[in-house]
Parts: sequence; C-alpha cells; structure tokens
Amino acid sequence: MSCYYSSLLINDHLEVRRNRSRFYFRNRFHVTLLIDEMFSALSSYINCPMDLSLIIKLSSPRFCSSPFNSYPGGSPSASSNTVLDYWKDLLRQHESGHHPTILSWTFGLVMFTYGQISPLGVSQRGILINGKFPGPTIDCITNDNVIVNVINKLDEPFLLTWNGIKQRKSSWQDGVLGTNCPIPPNSNWTYQMQMKDQIGTYSYFPSIKMHRAVGGFGAINVRARAVIFVPYLKPVEEFTLLISDWWKSDHKTLQQTLDSGNTLPMADALLINGHVQSTSFTTQKGQRYMFRVSNVALTTSINFRIQNHTLTLVETEGSHTLQESYESLDIHVGQSASFLVNLNAPLKDYFIVASTRFTKPVLTATATLHYDGSTTKASLPLPWGPTYEIHWSMKQARTIRWNLTANAARPNPQGSYHYGTIPVTRTVVLANSAVNINGKLRYAVNQVSYANPETPLKIADFYNIPGVFHLSSIKDSPPSTPPVIGASVMGFTLHDFVEIVFQNNEGSIQSWHLDGSDFWAVGFGSGQWNATLRKRFYNLNDATTRHTVQVYPNSWSAILVSMDNKGMWNLRSAIWPRRYLGQELYTKVWNDEKSSRTEYEIPLNALRCGKAPLN
Repeated sequence: MSCYYSSLLINDHLEVRRNRSRFYFRNRFHVTLLIDEMFSALSSYINCPMDLSLIIKLSSPRFCSSPFNSYPGGSPSASSNTVLDYWKDLLRQHESGHHPTILSWTFGLVMFTYGQISPLGVSQRGILINGKFPGPTIDCITNDNVIVNVINKLDEPFLLTWNGIKQRKSSWQDGVLGTNCPIPPNSNWTYQMQMKDQIGTYSYFPSIKMHRAVGGFGAINVRARAVIFVPYLKPVEEFTLLISDWWKSDHKTLQQTLDSGNTLPMADALLINGHVQSTSFTTQKGQRYMFRVSNVALTTSINFRIQNHTLTLVETEGSHTLQESYESLDIHVGQSASFLVNLNAPLKDYFIVASTRFTKPVLTATATLHYDGSTTKASLPLPWGPTYEIHWSMKQARTIRWNLTANAARPNPQGSYHYGTIPVTRTVVLANSAVNINGKLRYAVNQVSYANPETPLKIADFYNIPGVFHLSSIKDSPPSTPPVIGASVMGFTLHDFVEIVFQNNEGSIQSWHLDGSDFWAVGFGSGQWNATLRKRFYNLNDATTRHTVQVYPNSWSAILVSMDNKGMWNLRSAIWPRRYLGQELYTKVWNDEKSSRTEYEIPLNALRCGKAPLN
C-alpha cells in the first residue's frame, strides 16, 4: 500500500496527517517500550516510518460506551493479530470518513526488575522500571484510556497502585490487596483504566510489602483536553519532580524491622528524582516554567522552595487553586502540587531545595535551576525553610483555596458545585494509634489494626464468599475497647455525602489517602475535635479537593466526601510503615443496582487467589 500520510515532527509529537483527519503518535510518552510487534506491523501497514509511541488518538464508535471491552481476555498481546486487525479497522474507518468520536488509548509494557543503583554513592539493590530509577513519567490527557501491562520479574508477588487516579466504576484496577490478587513472580497482569474527568499531578508506586522503599515509583501527569480552558498562562516547559526519602538498607531488611515489632529508623537521605544533589533543569531567562512536584516519600513531609524565585501555586491533586505566591510550600506524604515560576532573576544558577518537616535531624536534597548561558554555579546559603513550625504549616494550609471561577477537567466552573450546602448523611471520626498486640508494635484505626485476608475484599464481595469481612468490624467513632487485628470495612450507600474527621492524638504528623474519590479538605485544628468546631474552622466555600490530607500532631483534620464511586476503596495512612502495620481500612460504596452505569464487571483477566473461584 502506498503511503497516504505526510509526517511532521512538531513539539516532540509525530503528527501523521491525511487531509483533515489526524492521527497523533506521541513519542515522548515515557511509560515504556511499546508493544513492538503490533506497532511495527501497523507502521508497515500504512507504509510510513513511525517512532515507538504510546498514545494513539483514533476514532471508534464501537468502543465509546464500554472502553475496556476491546480485547478478548481483557488485555492486548504483544503478538496478537487481533490488536493489529483492530487498528487496521480504525484506520479504514478514518479513511472512509467515519469518525464521530475521538478516543485516546495508551499502551505500555512495564517490566519491574531488581538492579544496582547508587543514590547515596554506594551500590545497593533497587527496583527498576524498564531499567530506570525513578520510573518513567506517564503523560496523558483527560479521559485517556490507559492500558499498562506490568511484568513482575522480582522474587516476590507485586502490585502497582495509581495514587490519585479515581478508577471510576472500577476498583478492580486500583492495585491494592483489598481489590486485587498480587502478580506472582515471573508473570504479568494488565491494568486497564481511564483518566475520567481528571487533570493534575499524581504518582504511581508499589502497594505491597516495602517495595517502594527501594524504587518502583514514577509520576503521572494528566493534562486538560485541548478544548478546555486552562486558567493560567502556558509555560514554555514543564518539569516533573519526585521527592522521596531513602534508606541505605534493603527493603527486605526494613520489612524485617517492622515485622519484628520495631519502628522504622529515620531515612538516611532525601532525594529529588533519585539524587541527593545532582539533578539539574535547564531553563531560559525571562521564560515561565511549570514544576510538578510529588511527595512520594514513605515517612516525611517536605518543604519545597527555589532560591531567589517565587512559587505561584496553580494546582493541587486535580484542583485549580487561587494563584497565591509562596516563598516555600509544605507538601505532605502522598500529596502533589504544581507551580508556575517566572525566571527573572540575574543570569546564574540557583538551588532547588526540598527539606524534611517535623524531623530531627533535618534532611535536605538539592537540585540545580540552570539558566542557559550561566557560568556561575548556585551558591550558599540555601533559602530558609521551616523545620518544626506546626502552626506555620497549618496557617499556610488554610491559604490553599479553590479557584471557584476556573474549570478543572470539565468546562463548568469548579465553584458550580456548592459542596458546603449539601446535607451530611453521616459523620465518621477515625482516630489513629500506636498499639501493642501480641507483644508487637501495630498501628490501628478506631482500635482495629488492619490485616489483609487471603482473599481480596472486592473478590470476596463479588462472589459472596463468607467469612472474609463484615461491615460491623469497625466503629464510626473511637471505642473504649482493646485493640484487635481484623479486616475492617465500612459500608456506605452510593451517593452518601460523608464527613470524616481524622483525630490524631499522637505527637507525629499523619497523612491520610482515599482511593476512588477526591474530597474537600475543609478544616484543620489543634486538640480534640467536636461538633462545635465546624462553625469556627470549616471552610464551606472554597476548600480545595484533593486525595490526601495531612493531620498535624495532637490535632484533627476534617474532610467532606461524596461517595459517588461504587466499589471497594482503600482509606489508608500514606505514611507507609504505619499502613504496613495496620493503619488502614476499606470503604464499600454500594447500591443494589447491577449495571455498568454504576460499576464495571470483574475484568476477564482478573487474577484469582485465596477462596476465589478459578473461573
């Protein structure tokens, strides 16, 4: 077949054109090696050379209503003729002018292996993704359908979770032990998910054992569709920063420490994109840049700042914010933020700084903001950052507010959803605690320390398997009973509007994450929460939505959440040693309707374990 398409390399995108119909092949989507055989065959079919690419925007009216039913068995094969025939059919449809709907599909193969890395100058075992540490960034667009085939080449079972991705109607894709059986060694499993109605800065990481202590994590950037207005001036370039804490010890050694009933030692260092001080970002003086920053640490909040530059906050975990300016900003475990930075300082290099909060000693990592043409290295002193100022951080958190007139992923303004006027159907108070059970340290929520059953909760619920969990296993408020180990699940009716108060009576900061939904972080306060504090401390007008909220020492934080995503969802401590030792629970969001309008069926490729039937 002759080549009907002309190709142009523009802004790192290979654009393949035919008349007014366009197919986009993005060669900077970093998630992986694409399915080589399929793409080579497709290139040969249209007789045009193509780069390895991972985003293909094509039309298909057949798959609009059920975007994840296009492959028999639930996942594409690297050598599948079905995949090639599917893309051939789409190309034929475009050539015939039949293109009423545009969908975006993202395919990726990601291989998790052990490898030697040296973040602290000494070689140690890390977890690599396609040979990289940190892992590649997933760049996608609102409503993109993402298919990622995870190949586990480790010596242990493995799961990957997508921090902040809502997995609408499909908790089957959440990648935690309450919803998924782990991927055995030397095998693979395919995640199929949609970035439904989301924009923002997120991350992915291993969700079981202590794997994420030695890598296996990366960033997810979800950009707005071209037809959606973005409420800030476009930057000339975006930079993604992953801030992590790091230990010299192997992850299995750290796990043994926790299993023996001991606390995890403080991290040895803080890293920016896998380095203590060697990461560099080259920029042009006078230009505007976006910095997408995620705290993927296991244990510590961080303060982020750039020497002699002001940070303009524009987004936190999918919410467009009022564009307040900061000299530095606290980002707690599991949280993300995006900043615009105007480069108007004198021509030289400057330090980008991340330092730990509420720790002794304070750990610091630096990167370099390099002005192109500069011959002057960044110089000390580093810009000041807070260390233990709790009230400073709490006051700053209250300044982060929703931009009510801006849209997010959808065209309607964020402020059109008047969350503060919705009646609360239920109030839940969750108190975290360090407890001793059977002579060992555990962490509990309302006196229940979570332990994963052999059968994932979601699978047990789907197949009505008795004895795995029950909904009365955890109370709505802290009880005066001895701590126990159990599989704690709270039941909610679909569309309940719930107030959740996180009560922290300990002297360390907490961080809580909810899968499946975002929420409004409406209030922070010191001491014990009570109902009279709502009027004084709650922001019922322009609190931001997010998926992770901090709780300061001996304090409380309150959120409002619409339980509008049916499924089984993990509510966990984002501080990983606490989660590993039991500080988590699950929420079952349910109604009696059995329909794909509210929840997708179990995937055809779902792994089975425990008491789950084999087919």
